[in-house]
Amino acid sequence: MMKTAGLKYIFYACSLFLLVLMLASSRNAGISCDEVLHYGQSVAVYDYFATHGKDQSALNTPATHLKYYGQSYDNIVTILTRWFHIEDIYTFRHYMSSLAGWLAVFLTALFAVWLSGYKSGISVLFLFAASPTFMGHAQNNLKDIPFALAYISGIFFSLKIIFSDKKILFWDVLLLTLSIAFAISIRSGGLILICYLFIFFFTSIIYNRIRTNHYDFKIDGLRLIIITLVSAAAFILGILLWPFALQSPFKNVLESHNVMAHYPSTFRQIFEGQMVWSDMLPWYYLPKSMTITIPLIVLTGFLIFLILAKQLFMSGKALFYGLLIFTIIFPLCFAILEKANLYSSWRQFLFIYPAIILIAATGFSYLFDSIKNSVLKWIFLALIMVLAIHPVRFMAGNSGYFYLYYNQLVGGLKGAYGNYETDYYYVSQTEASEWLRGHLKENNTDSAVIMATFPVDWQFRNNPEITTGYLRNEERSMYDWDYAIIANRYIQPAQLKNKIWPPDNAIHIIYADRIPICSVLERKTKADYNGYRALQEGNNSEAIRFFEEALHVNDKDEMIFYNFARALYNDRRYQEADSVLKVGLEVNPDFEPILMYLGNIAAFRKESGQALEYYAKVIKANRKYFQAYVESAKLMVDMDADKARELLKECLSLNPKYKPAITGMADTYRNTDPEMAEKYDKIAATIK
Repeated sequence: MMKTAGLKYIFYACSLFLLVLMLASSRNAGISCDEVLHYGQSVAVYDYFATHGKDQSALNTPATHLKYYGQSYDNIVTILTRWFHIEDIYTFRHYMSSLAGWLAVFLTALFAVWLSGYKSGISVLFLFAASPTFMGHAQNNLKDIPFALAYISGIFFSLKIIFSDKKILFWDVLLLTLSIAFAISIRSGGLILICYLFIFFFTSIIYNRIRTNHYDFKIDGLRLIIITLVSAAAFILGILLWPFALQSPFKNVLESHNVMAHYPSTFRQIFEGQMVWSDMLPWYYLPKSMTITIPLIVLTGFLIFLILAKQLFMSGKALFYGLLIFTIIFPLCFAILEKANLYSSWRQFLFIYPAIILIAATGFSYLFDSIKNSVLKWIFLALIMVLAIHPVRFMAGNSGYFYLYYNQLVGGLKGAYGNYETDYYYVSQTEASEWLRGHLKENNTDSAVIMATFPVDWQFRNNPEITTGYLRNEERSMYDWDYAIIANRYIQPAQLKNKIWPPDNAIHIIYADRIPICSVLERKTKADYNGYRALQEGNNSEAIRFFEEALHVNDKDEMIFYNFARALYNDRRYQEADSVLKVGLEVNPDFEPILMYLGNIAAFRKESGQALEYYAKVIKANRKYFQAYVESAKLMVDMDADKARELLKECLSLNPKYKPAITGMADTYRNTDPEMAEKYDKIAATIK
């Protein structure tokens, strides 16, 4: 009894210590790109309610699709900042994010205590503390972390109510209702908890019938009434802060679920050393992303559980663990089978991580209890500590960048660099902005134009002399700026691996584990920008002069070479243009505009074979560069019309409304099948 009491005190002491640690670490968190977008939407939601629905901006989100998110936690945090006049909004948001993360940890630990005692609960706390990805997102992710809290909480209280041998407690019913409502209010996918609730209920009936050959109509009938009322109440509560759902509760919540299941926006990201579109990733993207970023200590615990599954299930809790594993596997299988549009590693599936931790902790706890020799117990504990060294050391050395963690299976962050995404959330731009503010102050800079690969307006909000803006890294020569903050997202793997990025004009570089994740650039000349302006104005000779000057200062910017070649080609200096383009490819072998330009030049010269090679390289680099399909088909049609049509069909499978491809299909039939050509012409005419 004393032993259990001692473990209980240790459990609560560790929980409190972890809360303090998480809140303290959130002070080092940067602002993520999603956070900026969701904060903006939360302000729109606040204005919607403040104006009694007159301000409709929360419902008009064609670019971001944010109306489909309930994002209640974001909304609640914004309400608090408004009511209590909190000025440092993002610091407060990070505290609240950490609080949600800690609650997810604590609820999971309580779940473990309920299942197998305080020893498992302490193991849960330890495994979470050694989980950089979860802890990193807990610093600034007010969407995925609160949803993880709602998900594990909903499962916990569902099992408590469905399988309780005692009287059903009012507080359990209330907390279950709030958990499901909270999940729905963040994402429409929270409806899955209602499905789980009924699955658990009918599973319990079947299980009890098989085990006891008895069916209690009274108790099970009462449970059915309770879970039905819980589901209805949770749905109603879940949409109270969600303007889009309030317009038409059932229709719009289901529409949101369908949109989120097949998210319309797609993104390019690095996976296995290639830049791949998010809707074209291999089926194993999700499980592999998890396998290489979850610490080996957690994977080991999970494996131990599976190995000892038979003994664990014989402990009398087989059904609980079976259902818990189901809540992990089902969402993964659903996403894989549905070919969901996935991106940013497995961030959208952080909600299953608490259950994974619980299973791993149970595996460790059970194995520890099964070892009778005290020496072997100490050896086992030592091995666990050794496994924890890698993730804990990473967190200790990279306080603001926990979420960038990769485990030893890919050689850590260094091995992942250039092969997988690193700072996909642009978190490093906050530290870069802070450094640049200090740099400008030290140099008494009166005014400056600062561009970044994701807006940094908030970071420079107290600097009215600073003008900020957005640019894409590859287009930086086409904008007027004095300083640029460039995170390493959307930069080609070859440039990362060959150390072409960060460029030579980087005056400060942000590192994580000695890997560059963000750079601050200082413009040494504006000749590149002036050259681009001259090119746009049709003054080719002036553009050529500026580009030649720019390349003397910076010869590692592929876009300068591209625009320089355009000016040369316009000036009929064709051979020089070809040479410049090929030098540009040395800077970035997969730069689509240069490859496409070289293909067009070759096609113009009637060098069809070479043109097709360039177009093929464009498509390999970017399967959604639709113009390359059309130009390839034009060259193929006389040689092999069927092959040209196959290429155009592939293009249309990716973009059914791409008019040039539809017209191209018509052209392939123009001389051989006028009726078919007319059919495609009519389809093309319907597209603006």
